[in-house]
Amino acid sequence: MSLLVLGTVAFDTIETPIDKADRIIGGAGTYISWSASNFYNNIRLVSVIGDDFPQDELDALNKRGVDLEGLEKREGERSFYWAGRYDQDMNSRETLVTELNVLGDFNPELPESYKDVEYLMLGNFAPAVQMQIIEQIPNRPKLVALDTMNFWIESAMDDLKKVLQKIDILIINDEEARLLSGTYSLVKAARIIRAMGPKYLVIKKGEHGALLFHGEETFFVPALPLEEVFDPTGAGDSFAGGFMGYLASAGDSSFEAMKRALVYGSVVASFCVEKFGISRLKEITEDDLRARVDKFFRLMHVPVLVDDVYTSLSDGE
Repeated sequence: MSLLVLGTVAFDTIETPIDKADRIIGGAGTYISWSASNFYNNIRLVSVIGDDFPQDELDALNKRGVDLEGLEKREGERSFYWAGRYDQDMNSRETLVTELNVLGDFNPELPESYKDVEYLMLGNFAPAVQMQIIEQIPNRPKLVALDTMNFWIESAMDDLKKVLQKIDILIINDEEARLLSGTYSLVKAARIIRAMGPKYLVIKKGEHGALLFHGEETFFVPALPLEEVFDPTGAGDSFAGGFMGYLASAGDSSFEAMKRALVYGSVVASFCVEKFGISRLKEITEDDLRARVDKFFRLMHVPVLVDDVYTSLSDGE
C-alpha cells in the first residue's frame, strides 16, 4: 500500500508574538509528509520546487520513507514563498508576502510508479490541480482525502465543487466549513458539505480540538492543552499527515479507524506547534508518540457507571 501526497514544498517567514523565523522550510506537502512518516514509510510526494531548495532537506525526507520521483525541480527558478504574522492569540494571521514562483504554472504529471495508490491526500492546492491528480490515477484509491482553504472557496468554487464529488473525506477548519456551507452551525455545515460529495468530514477547531462527521455519527477529540505555542503554521497539515499516515499504516478506512486516526493526527499537530516550522516534527521519537497518545487518552477518558448516574439523578429529585 502507498500514500500519495500532493502539497507545496516551500519557504516560510513566520512572525509570532514570541519570535520570528526567516525563510524556514514549510509547505503543506512538507508538513504532511513528515507527519505521516511517523506511522508509514511508503509515501510518494508530488510537488514542485526551484533550484534554491536545499538538497539536505530532500535527503532527510527521503530517509523517512518519502519517495521524491514526483517532486519536480526547476533549474533557474525559485520555490514558493510565503510570509505571515500571527496575532497575539495565535488564532488569526496576516499574510505579508506570497510569491508563487514555480507554482504559477504547475501542471503535475504523475510518474507511472505513482499511479497505483491506495491512499491519496490532496493537500491545499488549486482545485484544478487537485483534479489533475485524481484524473491521472486509473484505479480509484481506497481513500481520497482533500484539504482546501478560504481563498479557493471564494475564488474557485465551481472547480472545488467538482473535486468534492470525487473524494471520500474533506479536512478543513471551522472557518472554512462555515464559509463553504454558508451557515454558522457546524452540525448544519457538516450536513450541507457532505451533500456536496464527501462521505466523511473533519472540522479542525485549533486549540478546541477536532470533529469527525459521518452519516448520523459524530466524534470529537480535544486538543492537548499546551503551556506555549511557538508556531501554529503547519498544525493543520501535520494533523492531516498524522491522520492519513495512521490510516495507511492500519490499512483501514472505517469510521472506527478514523476515530483513532483523529487522535493520532491531533497528537502530531501538538508536537508541530512546539517549535518553528518542521523542526519539532523531525525530532519525534516512537517513545514521544506513545507518551503523548497516552496523555490524549487520559485527557479523553471519563469513567462512567450508569447505575451511579441514575442513582444521582434519583437522589436529586
